[in-house]
Amino acid sequence: MNTRFLNARSASWRARHLGVALTAASLLALGASMPARAADAETVRIDNFTFSPATLTVHAGQRVTWINGDDEPHTVTSASDPRAFASGALDTDGTFAFTFDKPGTYPYFCAIHPHMTGVIVVK
Repeated sequence: MNTRFLNARSASWRARHLGVALTAASLLALGASMPARAADAETVRIDNFTFSPATLTVHAGQRVTWINGDDEPHTVTSASDPRAFASGALDTDGTFAFTFDKPGTYPYFCAIHPHMTGVIVVK
């Protein structure tokens, strides 16, 4: 056999498989940067004595996590009666999560600082 033919064939095989590997790596990187799906968790930040975003819309079955970025403790307390959820005091970097299973509007506040309010809208 002609060695030039074998070398060209081998180079073609390597290039084809390298292309497949690069394509797979690109797709993995693209998937890592895609926005979260509806079933994934949403986050509310507590900073400067505010909930951000103040109003968050999610789908039924979604989990919402609050993260306290303030140096002061805060709570995440449902304004409904009976309370749908209540976190207790969250220290700095403390978190609280709740899964909203039913559609509706869920207002909440900080029991320590009642002027802090937010709303979760579940579709």
